[in-house]
Amino acid sequence: MTDLMCVGAIAGAFGVTGEVRLKSFTADPRAIADYGPLTTEDGRRTFQLELGGEIKAGFAARLEGIETKEQADALRGTRLFAPRDRLPALPEDEFYHADLIGLAVYDTGGAHLGVVHAVHDHGAGDLLELHLPEGGKTVLLPFTRAAVPTVDIAAGRIVADPPEGLLD
Repeated sequence: MTDLMCVGAIAGAFGVTGEVRLKSFTADPRAIADYGPLTTEDGRRTFQLELGGEIKAGFAARLEGIETKEQADALRGTRLFAPRDRLPALPEDEFYHADLIGLAVYDTGGAHLGVVHAVHDHGAGDLLELHLPEGGKTVLLPFTRAAVPTVDIAAGRIVADPPEGLLD
């Protein structure tokens, strides 16, 4: 488990006065402001965040120390992180995406299927991107109770029952 969790990303400037377009990755998108100050992944920069209004795919936001459109544009693509201990505890059977990445995946018979490389959400539910051991093939496994009956973070493993034909 990592001490820093990615909670958002800057998508570029919003207007000409230094505001940024902010994408929030938190369950409650406005809660990103509660976890500050936020840092870059390397910890070199820290930002106090003030959310503005909702805009398409996120929020207009002001970051302390960012005063111009050029400064805001220079931050495009910057991911923002908060220490894990500032985030809420999760109920049983809910997981932070970062905790799933890197877990080994086994089928219900104990055969190794691969490793979780990423977690994607395209609007219809989460998908686990698995890298299979043979030939570097990648598959997307629905992250549902039926397809993933067991997640054991402490043991570093997932038990999966992939839909028929997924691994062919």
